[in-house]
Amino acid sequence: MIYTFVMLDRPHASKLRLEVRPEHKAYLGMQAERIAFAGPLVDDEGNDMHGSLLAIDFPNRDAAVAWLRDEPFNKAGLYASVQIHAFVNLWPQRAGFAPQ
Repeated sequence: MIYTFVMLDRPHASKLRLEVRPEHKAYLGMQAERIAFAGPLVDDEGNDMHGSLLAIDFPNRDAAVAWLRDEPFNKAGLYASVQIHAFVNLWPQRAGFAPQ
């Protein structure tokens, strides 16, 4: 089952986000084969990051929650709020829609 993680940063936490980002990306990389999509939430100009949106395949909710417990941004206290939702992908990703 794919689980989405909708996580919004604490106010004024951009410095913390940048400091922890390399560790966060390495941790995500360990799940690369199971990631449906992942990336930061940004302002309308695409400049300022203020959260994260991830969709990762896990065997169950307990596994998703356990993964989140050790996620570096989460451990560092970056997020003001976290939501986890089971997700059914009814519309496949558009071919050639490359990551930016």
